[in-house]
Formats: sequence, C-alpha cells, structure tokens
Amino acid sequence: MSTATEAIDSYGGVLDELVAGNWVNPKTGEQHSIPPEAMVIAASLDGAEADLISARHHGKSMVVVCDAFTREALGKRVYEALKPLGGVTEYVWQKPSCSEEGVKALQEATRGTEVLIAVGSGTVNDSVKYATYLDGRDYSVFATSPMNAYSTSTASVSFGGFKKSIPCHGAKGIYYDLGVIAKCPPRLISAAFADVICRTTAQVDWLMSHLLFDTPYSDTPYVLLNYDEGDMISNADQMLSGSVESLAMLTRISAIMGLGTSFTGTTHCGSMAEHMISHYIDMFAGEAHPRTSHGEQVGVATLTMSRLQNMLLNADGPPEMRPTVIPEADLHSKFGSDYATMMIEQTKLKALDRSAADRLNQRFADDWQGFADQLRAVMLPYAQVKTAMDAAHCQTTGEELGLPPGFYSDAVRYARFIRERFSALDLAADSGQLESYAEGSV
Repeated sequence: MSTATEAIDSYGGVLDELVAGNWVNPKTGEQHSIPPEAMVIAASLDGAEADLISARHHGKSMVVVCDAFTREALGKRVYEALKPLGGVTEYVWQKPSCSEEGVKALQEATRGTEVLIAVGSGTVNDSVKYATYLDGRDYSVFATSPMNAYSTSTASVSFGGFKKSIPCHGAKGIYYDLGVIAKCPPRLISAAFADVICRTTAQVDWLMSHLLFDTPYSDTPYVLLNYDEGDMISNADQMLSGSVESLAMLTRISAIMGLGTSFTGTTHCGSMAEHMISHYIDMFAGEAHPRTSHGEQVGVATLTMSRLQNMLLNADGPPEMRPTVIPEADLHSKFGSDYATMMIEQTKLKALDRSAADRLNQRFADDWQGFADQLRAVMLPYAQVKTAMDAAHCQTTGEELGLPPGFYSDAVRYARFIRERFSALDLAADSGQLESYAEGSV
C-alpha cells in the first residue's frame, strides 16, 4: 500500500475490527465480519483516493457518479484523483431520482462501465447501489454526509410512488472524509443525528414484536451501537461545532446502523414505526412536501414514537387488546385503489383476530410489568431524546418539517398500514388509543 494510505489516521474504531473480521460479540462470544472490504473514516482522504479505489477495483473501467451538489463537495476531486488510473469517466446526474424510472436511466447512462463510484447523497448512493445490483456490477462510495444508507445492503426505491426497502448488495469500499463531512450543510448533520437516535424506538418495536409473536430478533447491532450512543447523546451539542471527534462518533454510529442488515438479514433493527411515518410523508405529502430529508422525517417520527412508547409502557396497567379493524372503505377513499390494496394486504399479515387479542390480553394480565420491564430496559426516556435532538438542532415536529396542518396527524394515524411490521402504533390502535394520540400530534 502506498504512503498516501499509510498516512491515514483511522477513526474507525470497532468498524476496523469488523472489516478485519476480528470483532467478537462480548455477550455471545460470536466472531463477526461485515461485507464491505474497506470502511475508512479519516480526518482527510485528500490524495489517497486513487490508492483506496485501486485496492478494490484495480484495472476496471469506472464512472464517478454524483449530482450537481456532491460534485462540488467532493465528486470533482475524486474524479480528478482517479483519472490517472485510466478508464475513468464522470457522470453528473442532473435530476437524480431513486425510483424505478430513475434507476433505469442511471443504468443506461453508465452502460458499458464495469464499476460505479458513487459520491454522496442518499439518492445517488441508493440509486447506484440498486443499479449495480441489477446489472451485476460492483461499486464503492465516498460519503459527503454522515448518513447510514452508505453501509446498508438495502436500497430505498420508489415503485409507482410506493417506497420499498429492496435487498440488494453493499459497497466494496466506503470512504468518509471528515473534513468534507464537516463542510456539509449543518442541516444534514442534524438529520444524521436524528436518523440514528431512532435506535431506541426501533429496538423497542422490534423486541416487542419478538416477545409477542416470536418474530426473529438479534441484539448484535445494538451491542455495536452501544459503543458510541451514550457519548453521542451526551455530546449532541458538539455535532455542529466542526469537532472531528464528534463527527467521527456520529459517522461510526451511522455506519453501524446501516450495517444492521449484515447481522440480522432485515432492516427491522433500525427501521420500524418511525420509518413507516417517514415513508407515509414521502408517499402522500405530494406537492406540499417541502423536500425534507429522510433523516429529518425519521427524527420527528422518532420523537412521536418515543412519546407513545413511554406512554404505553409506563402506564399503570396493560392495554386491552381488541381484534384489528382495517378501515378498508376509508383507505380506498383516502388513498385510491392501488395504495389501499397494498395497505390492506400488509395489515392483514399482522392483524389480530379475536383469539390473538385474547392471547395477548392473557399474556399482559399474567405479567404486564415483566413484559414492560424488558422493553423499558432498551427504551430511552422521551425527555432524554427530545433534549438531545434540541441540542443537535434537529427538527422535532411535523410543523417544523413544513407539512400542512393535519397532515402529520394523519401520518401517525395511517402509517401502520404501510408495512406488516407490528409496532407500538398497532399496540395503541388495537387498544383504542391511537386515534386520540394521533390527534395531538403536530
């Protein structure tokens, strides 16, 4: 390896152990590795780009893919650094869209090239990820913000307006230049913080589903997230200060959040009801949507779910469960036939009949406190989540997202119909508590 890469001071922490396949879960004794062949978090990668990419894609033809914004942030520098390798071109995507149509357009624009090098942004990254998966090509990515989508092996793609998390493949190499990330819009750093603090609500929802229905569950991602989460929350006010250490911590925890699928084979570990609410916003806000980012939406939804989970689990007594009511006529009227049909199908997969509702009620009657204690053990207090998000300058309400009056209440009310994943939204709805809760959400 050349001097350029040898000089890199790594801020990877536990990620370095995972890449090397040396990390051992202290709770289980199991040794773990991850799919990416390289994950580098450094104060600067300037001058090391060619060595990093050549180590992964030596002798392959490549195209650097960026949009107008990420080209200015890093894409032009990466392209100029890689040109001496030969066979390298640049594609500046003017109107990126991570949709079925957008991915097809990207495939055609880069046809005949063996490797794609994505530079930043959720849209560019997910589109490159899915396009190369469909084509059987490899890719690597240079980050321009500390988001978690770089390291996940799923892509969030819109099909006919219905957003889906598609299993595909991960990047060969993932590279984080903290000097570049520090210069990204402060809003993106706040959004990344908001996106990863959802660990608490996602874990409560997923563990609850496991306890009630014996759905698969693994706490390996949470053991890894625990290395940094406490310090990240304690230092939330430092995230926008330009501190390399704080940004490295946020970047690590974002990367680990994305890697959750590597350990579990599912996105459940970091994507439950808070993500359903975000998907609802993407799907139905329409022209009124002010183009808030995924992380910003998830952050607001995390606060909503944290407050709901704390309310349900800190109650003196258990909820009284009833058979699930799917308002089919209402869904058809509000969302149209195509959306309503998909929502009804998804909800039927988790709907409670009379027997299932009775079983849950008996379970709660037998040991409500024991059940709630297991969930409270992984749940952060709502006030702690809110204080940290305020310190990191995150948006905290649907109104701050710029959504129309009443829209966010509908998002809380209807988001549970989007996916078959059982969550606190379902626990509240099937016990008659969601309607009043949603009415108070703004």
